[in-house]
Amino acid sequence: MSKTQVKLMEEWETINWRKVECKVFKLQKRIYQASRSGNVKVLRRLQKTLINSWKAKLLAVRKVTQDNQGKRTPGVDGILIKTGKKRMEMAKKLKIDGKAKPLRRIWIPKPGRTEKRGLGIPTIEDRAKQTLIKLAMEPEWEAKMEPNSYGFRPGRSTQDAIHHIWRATKSNKWVLDADIEKCFDQIDHNKLLDKIKVAPTIRKQIKAWLKAGVLDQNVFNDTNTGTPQGGTISPLLANIALEGMAELIKKAFPYKNRNSSFLPYKERGEIFNTPVFIRYADDFVIIHENKKVIEDSIPLINEWLNEIGLKLKPSKTHIRNLSDGFDFLGFNIKEYKRKGQKSIRLITPSKKAVEKHASELNRIVNKYKSCPQGKLINELNKTIRGWTNYYRTQVSAKIFSRLKNQLYYLLWSWAMATCPRTGKKKLRRKYWQQDGENKWRFATMNGDKLGVKLFQHTDVKIIRHMPLKTSKSPYDGD
Repeated sequence: MSKTQVKLMEEWETINWRKVECKVFKLQKRIYQASRSGNVKVLRRLQKTLINSWKAKLLAVRKVTQDNQGKRTPGVDGILIKTGKKRMEMAKKLKIDGKAKPLRRIWIPKPGRTEKRGLGIPTIEDRAKQTLIKLAMEPEWEAKMEPNSYGFRPGRSTQDAIHHIWRATKSNKWVLDADIEKCFDQIDHNKLLDKIKVAPTIRKQIKAWLKAGVLDQNVFNDTNTGTPQGGTISPLLANIALEGMAELIKKAFPYKNRNSSFLPYKERGEIFNTPVFIRYADDFVIIHENKKVIEDSIPLINEWLNEIGLKLKPSKTHIRNLSDGFDFLGFNIKEYKRKGQKSIRLITPSKKAVEKHASELNRIVNKYKSCPQGKLINELNKTIRGWTNYYRTQVSAKIFSRLKNQLYYLLWSWAMATCPRTGKKKLRRKYWQQDGENKWRFATMNGDKLGVKLFQHTDVKIIRHMPLKTSKSPYDGD
C-alpha cells in the first residue's frame, strides 16, 4: 500500500464527525431561515455554499457508504465503497456536474401480496450526489411544507400522524381513506421541475437523474415519468410533488362562522369547519363531520392529481364512518359504543398488522427448528422489540398479551420437535427458567445465571406519544 493510500485511510479515520455535522447543520439552519423569510437571493447563495462545502461532501459520502441500509447494494456499475481510502477519494471527486448513470432495476415483493415493487437503484456516486443536494434542499422545503404532512420528513413520525387523526376524529365522524396509485412511478417530470424552482445547476442535475433511464435485466428503458424510487432524494421529490393538497381542500371548503351566508352544507347560524387533511407520503385521510363534504373532495383531489400525472387508487380509496373503523399506517381507528356511557375512540394495531406479525413469528420458529435456543431467541427478540415499540403508544396491551400466549404455544411445539423423546417436565426445566416473578421465561442458562432470554410482548409498557407541534422543524434552531 502506497503512502498516499495510507494517508487517505488515516484522514478518514480521524475525521471529527461531530464537528462536520455541526458545521453542515449551521448552514442548514440559515437556509431554513432564509426560506421562511422569503429571501431567495440569500437562500440560493447558502445552498451553493453548502453543496461546495467539503464537510457536506464528507457527510454525504458517509451516509451512503456507511449509514444507509443500501450501502451494500451496487448500481449498474457494480461499484461499492468499503474502505476509508475510497471514501476519501469519492469525497474529493464529488461534484454536481449534471450527469447521471442509468438506474439498476430490482424487484422486491410487496408485503402480503403476490405483486412486486420495482426499485431503481442509482450508482453509489449518484446516491452521494443526491444526498448532497438533499442536504441543501430539505431545509428550504421544511420551511414551506404543509404542517399536516408527516411522511419522509425529519423529526416527524407515524405516531405524530396517528395522534393528529385521534384529535381530528373527536368531533368528525366521516373519513376518506385514500392512496395514490403508483405515486413514485407516474409523477410528471416537467411539473415537478417547475415546482422545485431551484438554481440552474441543481435543476440540471435533478433532471439528469429523472431522465437517466433504467437497466432491467440488461434491457434499457427510458424514464419519462416518476422519481427514482431507491434514490436518497426520491422521498423529498415526491413530497414536493404532492405539496399543496391540504391548501386545495382548505380553499374549496373554507371555514365559515355563524354569521356567514348560506352554504350547501350548513345553514346560517351554524359553524362550518374546514376538513382535516393528514398525509403520510402517498397515503392520506380527509376527516369531516359531513359525508357530503368528503364525497365532494374526491373529484377535487383527482383533478389536482391529474395535473401532475397521478390519480387515486380506487381499490384503496374508501369513505368510512368512524363507527365502522378504518386502517391507516398499520393502526385501526374506530369509535365503540357503550351502553349507558359515551362512545369511546380507540386506536389499536390493525388486524392485518397483527396477523402479519404472528405469521412472521411462526416463520422464524419454523426456520430455526434445528438451531440452538440462543439463536432462536436472538432472532425473535429483533422482531418483537421492533413491532412492540411501534405500537406501544396506543391501546395495545390486550393484543400484546394475546401474541405472547400465541408465541408460548409456538415455542412449546418447537421444544417438543427439538427433543421429541423428552418428557414435558424436563422440557420445561430445560427451556423455561425463573426470571424474578416470571416462572416461564424462555431463556438459556449460563451456569447458575440466565443467559439469553426472550423479550416478551408484555415486557413493553404502554407509553403515550408526546405529539409534535406541527409548526416546528429540526432546522428552526429551537
